[in-house]
Amino acid sequence: MDVTFFETQPYYPKNDIQGENSTQEYQFWDLESFSESPITTENHIPPESFNQPESIVDLWDKEHIQEETEERALSQQTHEAEPGPNPSKLPGNNAPDGTVDSELENDILNMPIAWRKGVRSCTQHPIGNFISYDKLSPTFRAFTSSITEIQVPQNIHEAFKYPKWKAAVDEEVRALEKNVKYKADGNVDRYKARLVAKGFTQSYGIDYQETFAPVAKLNTVRVLLSLAANLDWSLHQLDVKNAFLNGDLEEEVYMDIPAGLETTSNFNKVCRLRKSLYGLKQSPRAWFERFTKVVKRYGFVQCQSDHTLFVKHFPEGKLAIIIVYVDDIILTGDHEEKIDLLKKLLTKEFEIKDLGNLKYFLGMEIARSKKGIAVSQRKYVLDLLNETGMLGCKPAETPMGSTVKLEESDGSAPVDKGRYQRLVGKLIYLSHTRPDIGFSVSVVSQFMNNPTKKHMTAVIRILRYLKMTPGKGLFFQRTTKKEIEIFSDADWAGSVTDRRSTSGYCSFVWGNLVTWRSKKQSVVARSSAEAEFRAMAQGICEGIWLNRLLEELRVPLKHPMVLYCDNQAAISIAKNPVHHDRTKHVEIDRHFIKEKIEEGVFKVSYTPTNCQTADILTKALTRVNFEDLTEKLGMINIYNAA
Repeated sequence: MDVTFFETQPYYPKNDIQGENSTQEYQFWDLESFSESPITTENHIPPESFNQPESIVDLWDKEHIQEETEERALSQQTHEAEPGPNPSKLPGNNAPDGTVDSELENDILNMPIAWRKGVRSCTQHPIGNFISYDKLSPTFRAFTSSITEIQVPQNIHEAFKYPKWKAAVDEEVRALEKNVKYKADGNVDRYKARLVAKGFTQSYGIDYQETFAPVAKLNTVRVLLSLAANLDWSLHQLDVKNAFLNGDLEEEVYMDIPAGLETTSNFNKVCRLRKSLYGLKQSPRAWFERFTKVVKRYGFVQCQSDHTLFVKHFPEGKLAIIIVYVDDIILTGDHEEKIDLLKKLLTKEFEIKDLGNLKYFLGMEIARSKKGIAVSQRKYVLDLLNETGMLGCKPAETPMGSTVKLEESDGSAPVDKGRYQRLVGKLIYLSHTRPDIGFSVSVVSQFMNNPTKKHMTAVIRILRYLKMTPGKGLFFQRTTKKEIEIFSDADWAGSVTDRRSTSGYCSFVWGNLVTWRSKKQSVVARSSAEAEFRAMAQGICEGIWLNRLLEELRVPLKHPMVLYCDNQAAISIAKNPVHHDRTKHVEIDRHFIKEKIEEGVFKVSYTPTNCQTADILTKALTRVNFEDLTEKLGMINIYNAA
C-alpha cells in the first residue's frame, strides 16, 4: 500500500474494524491524478463530505514549511534568497553546463519529505474509481449531491453549531407553539407541546394498554414501484410534521410539571394529557388510529394484506393509493385529480409538507426515467464505509468466498460483540434493496451472540464488496409479463454447525423482483427433496400474499402463478399424491402444496440449476455465477464508474 510518511501523524493508523485501537484511518487523495482520470472530481463525492482532516500539504504549508524557509533565510543572509525549488533544478537534472547543482540538491534533501514528495494517496483503490454521476440527469445529480453533503448532528449541542440545523430546531418550536388552541373564554382547549414524556415510567393496564402500531412493509412498497413502472403511475411523497402530537389519548395519563415550568400556582400539581406526546408508549398507535379514521372518512379502504395500505377505487376504473410509514406517506395511482384533492384534504387535517415526486424514502434513493425506476441505498453504503474506515479498502468481487464455511466455534479469538451486532444490523437494513448480499448477511447474522475474528472477517468481506458496488440497486422496468413468478431453492445440509439446510426464494411481480428471503431452516432435513419441499412451501406462502395484495388493488393478474424449482423429486412429490418415506416429515407442507396446485392457484415447473435465480440466496457462488444471477435479479448500477 502506498502511504505517506510525515512526522506529526502516527504511521499507518488502524480503524475500529481493521485494528485494535479506535484511531480513524484517514485517506488522502492525490488530487492531481484524481482530476486527470476520466472521472472528473465534480462528479464524485467531495472529500470534505466524509469529514476528512486537513490534507498533508496544508499541515506542512502552515507549520513546517514556513519554519524551514525562515531558518534557511537566516542562515544564508549573505546569499541571494531563492524563491523555492524549481522543477527544472530538481536532483538528477543537469545544469546547462552539464553539471549537477549539488548545493541545491542538498538543500532539497534537507526539506521535509512531505514537501519533496508531495501528496500521495494512501490507497490504491480510491472510492472515486467505483462511483460516478455521469449517467444522472442534472436535476437528480444536484439532488444526490445535496443529500450527500448533509451530515446529521449526533446531539442538540452539535446541532446548535450549524445555522441550518439551528433554524430547523427553531421551526420545530414555532410549530409546537402554533398547535396550542384556546377556548372562547381564553382557557386552553388542548395541550400540545414538544415534550418528551418519560414513557419508561408507564405501567401496563394503568396508563396504557395496547402499543402496537403497524408500519409499511417494504415488500409492499416494492410491489407499488413495480406497478408504477409498468402502469406509468405517478409517485408523490408527503411528510407529516409532529405526527405523534395528532394522536388522541384514550387512557388517563398524568405527567409531572416539566422542569423549569414550576410556579407557585402549579406547585404540587400534575398535568393531565389530552393529546399524545413523544415518548409515550401508546403514541405511535394513537397517531395511526387517528390517521386511519381520517383517510377512511374520505372513502379509502384499509387493505388486509398490509394495514398501512389504503386504496380508493373510482367508478371510471381509476384508483388512488396511500401507504404510510409512521409520518412518511407515499401517494400513487392513475387518478391525478383525486391525488391532488387528497393532498389538500390531508393538509386540512394535519400539518403536511409536500415533498414532490418520490426521491428519497427511508434511506432509499429513487431515480426515475423513461426506462424505469432505479432504487438504491448509495448514500447509506458510502456513510457505512466512511464510518467503518473502509473507503480505501481493497474491493471484493463477491460478498462471500465460495469456499468459506462459517461455524459457531471456529477456534479464533472473540471480537467486540456490540460492534459486530451494530455492523450486521446495518447490513440487514441495507439488504432491503440489495438481494445480492442477502445470503451472506443471513449467514453472519447467525453468530450475533458469540462473534469471532473469522466472523468479523466475513463481515469485512461484505463491506469490501459494497466498496466495489456502492450504487447497485433494484431496477423496476416496464415488461409484457402480467403474472407472479417465484423461484425457490434450498442448499441441503449447508450449515457445518448443525447440518440444517438453507431456504431461499425470490418473487417477481410483472417481471420485477419485489420480495426475497434467505433463511436457515428450523429443522434438519433428511433428504434434499425434503429441504426443497420446505423451500417450496415458503415460496408458495409468499405468492399467496402477493396475489391477495394485487386482488385488493384490482390489478389484472395472469393465473396460475408459477413456481420454479430445480429438484425433480420435490416436483414429483408435489404433483403426485403418493405418501412414502420421503414425505413423512413434511406431510403438512405436502398437503398444503397439493391443495394449492389442485385449486389452480399454482403450477410447479422445473428449471435447470444454472437458471435457478434463487440459487444466489442459498449459497456463496463464484464470481461468474454470481454476476449472472445478479443480472437475472434485475439489479443495475446507475452510478457505475466504468
